[in-house]
Amino acid sequence: MTATVQSKVAASTPDLSGVEFATSADGMLVARVDDLVLAMVRAPSGFAFLASAVFVRRPLVELTRGDFIGHDGRVADEAEFRARVAETAGHKRDLAALNRVQTRISASTPWGGSQMSIIYADGIIAHSTAGHGGFHLSADRNAKIHPLLRKDTPWYEEDCEWAIVALSFPELFTAHERAAAEKTIRNTWPDEWEAINGAKLTEGESWIKDCRAFYQRHAADYVVTSAIFSEHHPGMTEVVAVVGGNRRTDDDERRFLVPSDEYAGRGRFGFVINPVRHAQYHGPSSFIGWRGREDGS
Repeated sequence: MTATVQSKVAASTPDLSGVEFATSADGMLVARVDDLVLAMVRAPSGFAFLASAVFVRRPLVELTRGDFIGHDGRVADEAEFRARVAETAGHKRDLAALNRVQTRISASTPWGGSQMSIIYADGIIAHSTAGHGGFHLSADRNAKIHPLLRKDTPWYEEDCEWAIVALSFPELFTAHERAAAEKTIRNTWPDEWEAINGAKLTEGESWIKDCRAFYQRHAADYVVTSAIFSEHHPGMTEVVAVVGGNRRTDDDERRFLVPSDEYAGRGRFGFVINPVRHAQYHGPSSFIGWRGREDGS
C-alpha cells in the first residue's frame, strides 16, 4: 500500500480509540465515551436517532431505552452512528487539550447575572446565566473580529453569534466546534461568508440563502402561511395562503384545500399552491378566526 493510499484510508477511518461499544439489554447499539453513553434508538415509525446519558456506570449490556434521554438528531445506519461516536470522542480529546478554565465571575451580562464562566483565553470568556449566555470579548479581542461580522458591543450570544468567536479564534475551539461554527456562519450570514471567503455558496449550503431564493422564485405564487386538518373534508388540510407568503392585509388571504398526504411532504420553506390542483375553497372553515366571515372566502 502506498503512502498516499495509506493516508486516505487513515483519513476515512474514524478514530474510535477509548470508545467501548456493546449491544444493550434490549438490543440497541450503544457506546461509552468517558462519562457519556450514546445509543442508536429506533423510533416506532422506523427511523433511528441518537440518544445520550451521562454518569451511567452500569455495564453497557445492562442498559435499556429508559436509561437514555434527549434526541440528538437522526442517524441513517450503524456506520453513521459509529461516525457520530468517533466525532464525539474526538471532541472530548480536543477539549482536554484546550485546558479551558471553568470558574465563577461576578459579571452583569445582557442576559442577566453570570452564574458560571469559562475562560477560553485572555479576553475571551463565556458566561452562562439562568436563561441564556454568550461570550464577552475584551476590546483587543473584539478588534480582531472580521469587520463584516464584528459587533459594536463585546457580547456575542450563544445561539448563533458564538460562531463568530470560533471563526475568529479557531485555535481555542475543537474540530467539532469549528465545523459547527462554519455551518452556522454559512446558514446565518451567507453574504458575509461569501465576501470573507471570496466564494459563492451553492444551493443546500446556506439555509438563509436558500430561503431567500425560495421566496424570490415564488414571489407571484400563493404560499401557505397557516394550515389545519379539515373538520369538514376528511383527508384534506385547509390552508390559508397569500401571494409570496407575505400577508399585508386580511384581504390578501385565500383559502385552499390540499390533500393531507401532499401537504405533509412540503418543503423546508413552505408549501406552494398549484392552481391547477388546488382550487380556492369557500366552504365552512376549521380555522376559528375564519368562522363567521361574511364572504366565506
